[in-house]
Amino acid sequence: MSQLNVGLVGFGLAGRTLHAPLIVASGMRIAAVVTRQNEAVLESFPEAQVKSSIEALLEVQPLDLVVIVSPNRWHYGQALLALQAGKHVVVDKPLATTAAEGAALSQAAERAGRKLAVFHNRRWDSDFLTMQALLAAGTLGEPQLYRARWDRYRPEVAVRWRERPEAGAGILYDLGSHLIDQALCLFGAPEWVQADIYTQRAGASVDDGFELQMGRGPLRMSLAASSVAADHGFRYQLNGTLASFRKSGIDTQEAQLKAGLPPTDRRFGLEPQTQWGRLTVGATAHTERVEPKRGVWLEFYRQMRLAIESDAPVPVTAIEACGVLHIIEVARQSAAQRRVVEL
Repeated sequence: MSQLNVGLVGFGLAGRTLHAPLIVASGMRIAAVVTRQNEAVLESFPEAQVKSSIEALLEVQPLDLVVIVSPNRWHYGQALLALQAGKHVVVDKPLATTAAEGAALSQAAERAGRKLAVFHNRRWDSDFLTMQALLAAGTLGEPQLYRARWDRYRPEVAVRWRERPEAGAGILYDLGSHLIDQALCLFGAPEWVQADIYTQRAGASVDDGFELQMGRGPLRMSLAASSVAADHGFRYQLNGTLASFRKSGIDTQEAQLKAGLPPTDRRFGLEPQTQWGRLTVGATAHTERVEPKRGVWLEFYRQMRLAIESDAPVPVTAIEACGVLHIIEVARQSAAQRRVVEL
C-alpha cells in the first residue's frame, strides 16, 4: 500500500510537538494542516497544504487519516465531519466532552466503515508498562491499593482554552483522562466512585485539582492531581498481597519530543535511573530498584497505521474512551452531590 496521507487539525503544542513527530516516525505523511500558523507548518513540512478549516482539509486529495488535536469542545463535531467524509480518524483525548457524544462517534465510524481511535498515549508510558508487567508476572500478588498522582506547580492561571469555562476544560478532562484510562486498563471498571473536584488558584474559573476514590471488590484506587504542588512526591504506588511498587517522576517522552529527540532514537522512552521505581517484598522487606520498560508512544501510530492498512484493531477504541468519559461524568456527579455513586 502507498504511504498514508494524514490531515492534522490543530498545530498547537500537542499537534506540532507530540503528534506530528510520531505520525512521521510511524511511516505516514503529513499532507495538510488546519492552523493559522502557516510559517510554522511550512518550516517543518514544506510539502503540506495549510487550510483554514476542517471542511477545506477534507477536500484535500489524497487524504486517508484525519488527526484531531483541537480544543476538546470541537472534538465531536470535527470527528463526525471527518467520518462522514469517509476518513479514518484519530482524536486526541478526550474523545468528546460527554460519553453520549463518544458513543455517537463510535456508531458513526461503524456506519462509515472507518477506523476511529483515541490518543490515550499514556498507555505506552514507561512506568505504566512496567506496572502492567509486574501485575502480569504475579510479582505483586493480588492488587489491594493503587494510588496515582499527577502534581504540577502552576500557581498562576494561564491564558489558554484549558483554563477557560468551556466544555471539556479543566484538569479532570486534561490529566484525569489519562489517570482514569490507566486505572481502567489495569483493573477494569470500578463498582463505585467518590470524588472531590475543586478550584484553588486565585482567578481560576475551572477545576485545577481533584481527588477520585474508586473501588472494585477489595481493591481501592485513588487518582489525584494538583496545580499547586511544589513537591511532586510519588507518581504511582501499587500495593499487592506479595509486594509493593512505588515510583516518582514522570515519563520522559513528552520532554524528549519537546527537546526535538526523534521517536526512533535509541534513547527515546528510556527513564533515568533516578526515576526507577522500587519494589518491596512483603515477606522479607527486601527493596530493590526495578529496571523499567521503555516508553513507546510511537506504538500508538504504528498500530493505527496497521489498522488502516491491514484491518487490524485500533490501538484505543472509542468504546474504551467512552468508559473514561463515563467515569468523569460520574465523578462530577459525586462531587456535586458529595456522595458515593454506585456504578
